[in-house]
Amino acid sequence: MLDYRHMLHMTGDDGILQFSCLDMPDPGSGYTLDDNARALMVSLHLENAYPYALCYSNYLKQAQQSDGSWSNILLDKKYYSTFDSEDSIGRAILACSAASIGPWPDIALTCSNIFTSKLPAVFSFRSPRAIAYALLALCKGNLPLAKSKRQSIILKLMNRLIGLYQNCHGPGWFWFEDIIAYCNGILPQAMFAAYAVTSDKKALRIACDSLNFLNGILFRQGFLNIIGNQAWFPRNGKVSIFDQQPVDAASTVFANFEAYQTLREIEYLELALLAQQWYRGRNINNISLYNSSTGGCYDALTPMGINLNQGAEATLSLLLTDIVMKDFINQEIDISLSS
Repeated sequence: MLDYRHMLHMTGDDGILQFSCLDMPDPGSGYTLDDNARALMVSLHLENAYPYALCYSNYLKQAQQSDGSWSNILLDKKYYSTFDSEDSIGRAILACSAASIGPWPDIALTCSNIFTSKLPAVFSFRSPRAIAYALLALCKGNLPLAKSKRQSIILKLMNRLIGLYQNCHGPGWFWFEDIIAYCNGILPQAMFAAYAVTSDKKALRIACDSLNFLNGILFRQGFLNIIGNQAWFPRNGKVSIFDQQPVDAASTVFANFEAYQTLREIEYLELALLAQQWYRGRNINNISLYNSSTGGCYDALTPMGINLNQGAEATLSLLLTDIVMKDFINQEIDISLSS
């Protein structure tokens, strides 16, 4: 059963707030492009959610500035560029792609138009994750592009990621960068999605090699053990254990489920389900991050236990994960988890 209570509690006229103090929304934290993009994607699966989807899509629309840039944060009714990032733009592009095939024609049109206006920006992206979000968006959405143009852009972005991988990977290191940091699953996920569109065997090989490498690190103790944000995992370095963030569990679920959808190999589905269980206590601290009293998700696992704040990113990551796996469960495919 999907629990939207805290998401709706965090949502006001301007969108969804960024942070909370425990379970109380913090107006002083402002609103971000990232979170409203995630909230828009969640709202597409929520019954009677048109007002909320409209609110989140309006945030994406209004965050566009006159010079063509896209501001990430709104504080006290003013947009700031201080915290802008390519990754946030990539996530917003992905949300627009998802909304372009959503249930409300006016929102679908708005988001398609936003996507089209932002498309030129993807060619200047330097962030591997931003490139991957844009690539996934092009592979999945119903966008107003000629088939040949869409295919051409997909190939360009796919080849950018292939180039990053080929320049970086080596013995014992099958990755796109010299550090494994946050939201890592989006990179192999985008490569699987690109293969599904292009049938490019090199993309498939890189998708498999990089995801298998990542899974070997993340599931090293029989459960999802996320790379912590204190120092991440640099090449030839050590894996940082804390803090473990919900957004990274979601990224792991999405990548493995994408692999399962592409290859129909049951082990990827098992790992997606195992990663989903991270939220509900199958983790290094044996603590559930889901707060059944509020519908929120705690912000992180820490060396001392848990961060009790329930911000938008954490709560939306849990919801998006449950939505993906709910869609699978509704297919009534029976599997047993590996112990």
